[in-house]
Amino acid sequence: MHTKVSTVSILLLVYYLFIASCGQNAEPPASNSVASSSTPNGEAIYKKYCIACHGAIGDMGMSGAANLQQSQLPLEARIALIRDGRNMMTPFKGILSEEEIEAVAHYTMQLSQSN
Repeated sequence: MHTKVSTVSILLLVYYLFIASCGQNAEPPASNSVASSSTPNGEAIYKKYCIACHGAIGDMGMSGAANLQQSQLPLEARIALIRDGRNMMTPFKGILSEEEIEAVAHYTMQLSQSN
């Protein structure tokens, strides 16, 4: 019985860590964030917050993440999705500024165009 409880505890811990790595507990960027210039760098922000689930080129699909290379969403819909989240995706409102969210959305448009 003790082994079963330990196994369940370990599985829950692994699950929690997995979810956390996909942005569920993402911290707001520090004052010297990846967007320290006047124009946020969408690629750098993507690599910091999105790569764990979407992958380097947008096609990884971890935790049900959409394949960004196949996405047909227009820019405004991408901005809303990044801002508000969906399913297991973290809403980045309050984590990223509107400018950073827009920069990431623009970057994801490039991923779908490279396919």
